[in-house]
Amino acid sequence: MDVVGGLFEILQGPNLWNVLPDLMVFIAPLWIAVLFGVLVGWVWRPRWANSAINNLTTTYLPPKNYSSMDIVSSIPTFNSLKSQLPSYLFPFSDSSPEVSSSGPALDSFSETSSSKLDTERKNFVGEGDLEHLSKLVEEKDGGPSWIGMMEKSTANMSYQAWKREPEIGPPQYRSRSVYEDTTPELMRDFFWDDEFRLKWDDMLVEAETLEECPNDGTMVVKWVRKFPFFCSDREYIIGRRIWESGKTYYCVTKGVQYPSVPRRAKPRRVDLYYSSWMIRAVESRKGDGQMSACEVLLFHHEDMGIPWEIAKLGVRQGMWGAVKKIDRGLRWYQKHMASGAPLTHCAYMAHINTKVTPARLRYLENTTNDSSQEIETCEELVNDEKPSGKNLGKLLVVGGAIALACSVDRGLLTKAVIFGVARRFAKMGRRL
Repeated sequence: MDVVGGLFEILQGPNLWNVLPDLMVFIAPLWIAVLFGVLVGWVWRPRWANSAINNLTTTYLPPKNYSSMDIVSSIPTFNSLKSQLPSYLFPFSDSSPEVSSSGPALDSFSETSSSKLDTERKNFVGEGDLEHLSKLVEEKDGGPSWIGMMEKSTANMSYQAWKREPEIGPPQYRSRSVYEDTTPELMRDFFWDDEFRLKWDDMLVEAETLEECPNDGTMVVKWVRKFPFFCSDREYIIGRRIWESGKTYYCVTKGVQYPSVPRRAKPRRVDLYYSSWMIRAVESRKGDGQMSACEVLLFHHEDMGIPWEIAKLGVRQGMWGAVKKIDRGLRWYQKHMASGAPLTHCAYMAHINTKVTPARLRYLENTTNDSSQEIETCEELVNDEKPSGKNLGKLLVVGGAIALACSVDRGLLTKAVIFGVARRFAKMGRRL
């Protein structure tokens, strides 16, 4: 009403020339807000809009030396246009069934699925992944130095964490946990047991085995993890495998490409994911000389599709709570197995692993050939989607503009503009 009243006062002026300057001053903030909204919309236009623009420049503007048949064939079909639009506009196009596997024993899975994984497992998890993990353990991977983040302990465990930020890719994390009164074998089964994880990990809402190999224990699983209210859930297609050297276990899990499970608008697929650990027995801190404690060295990074500065803040705030939740889950698992409960199928698969000699490990650690291309198979696919830390600066700019608008005018129109911008960012958050 303040804005409407002000407009009436201006229009009641004696003539047009006297009204015009006041009217321009009145309209100028509106045009600034419109231009600002157009600028923000262009900077943060969705990826499908970029593809549509590229298609228009390449498809609708053929070179002059094209023949008439070439021009006709260059006209896009409905399917090609549909592929450039957001997938949620065509929910019926993702109706192909997903491959699922579950059961208490290996013979419950078809031989076809196993033989298929036998021939294609080199695309999932191979010796190059073992080489990469062993170099991480020995700090011979050639990456940046690790910076200390945290060091805490409880009566049953101790914990240390480090991080580093490579020039390309998301922040990487390294942690060392020592759990008292447990064995490497129990810890290995605990991490692999998706069925039990659904009980103690409240962020995991779905876990499904897609394929597995009964010869070396390689598995392909699908996880759906719950994210905060402003983000949609995340879907992971994970390849995993275990190597054993003596009583030391090298457990690799990473994101893999799996075309049989189509992408959906929600939950959003996470392509770049790496979470691997080394497990071994160590001496207890009780000072009795017994190797009754278990050491876990974890290496983790992923691109969740949110600005990395925000992701780092979330990791820093939630890290210790997540570590304590893992410890509670482990103690629950110990009691569960001590009660005589049978192994689940996922835990049974952890017993099928590849033996590797210490000499072979030393050779892999000291080799100079770079096998990292096999490790980061998904990184090139998400280079165009990687959120930059610059997004935080954009958010600050927008926040400053909104604060300026509030300081200039507290009328109804300004509030409407601010609420419109807020709704736009809320929609952006839901797309995250």
